[in-house]
Amino acid sequence: MEQSPMVVILLCALCIPAPMVLVNSTPCSVTCGLGVKQEQLCEVSPAGEHRNCSLVRSRCLSDWICGLQHLSVPEGKSLRLTCLSRDAASLEGPNFGYTWKFARGLITTNDLLFHPFSNPSRSLSFSPVLESHSGTYRCDVQVLSSFQLVKRIYFGLRVIPRDLVNLDFEKSLTWEQQLAAKGLEVPENATGPRERRQHFWEKQWFSEVVLGIGSGVIMGTVFGLGLCFLGRICEKRAAREMNGD
Repeated sequence: MEQSPMVVILLCALCIPAPMVLVNSTPCSVTCGLGVKQEQLCEVSPAGEHRNCSLVRSRCLSDWICGLQHLSVPEGKSLRLTCLSRDAASLEGPNFGYTWKFARGLITTNDLLFHPFSNPSRSLSFSPVLESHSGTYRCDVQVLSSFQLVKRIYFGLRVIPRDLVNLDFEKSLTWEQQLAAKGLEVPENATGPRERRQHFWEKQWFSEVVLGIGSGVIMGTVFGLGLCFLGRICEKRAAREMNGD
């Protein structure tokens, strides 16, 4: 028995899955360059109900220029500069190429001062760091299929000589610089531990106020003693004059 064309069309329509619709998304994991975001996709019924939802991770692109990141590392330590995070590089999608350039001995973003630096990887490692490594490293991330530039970042590296390392150097570094000096990858959207809050008596203005009050008390005491001493001298002189009369 043959089915009518209308019945076949209706049956086929029921077999076609409903399209997945984006219903929610997290912000991009970075504020510049290529990052990762998590999206929630759902089927939406004619009544507007969400069903068969799934979470997927995808790449996101914001401003491709990331600016200059300053790093200060003691000579002899290990260091890794990372151009693109592991999460963004490992997701399915187009492949990327990495181009590194180097301005020796300079902290700069002037692209005319950079020279090619052979390193096809997304990261650049130094073990150990030498004074000759000081300078600015520029990394460009491009989509291989279209040559689209999706990220450019500069790493300004200062290498502290060995004879200056003993000046309690670690405490002077920022959280990001401490991670980089240990060869760890710095999360692009993370913030380091907050600085210890100072008590009010540790602040400079409090010391100045205490010093001012103390100086005033001392000066007042000295001035009062001086007046008292002069008063006694005057009393003795007046008494002598009266006796002489």
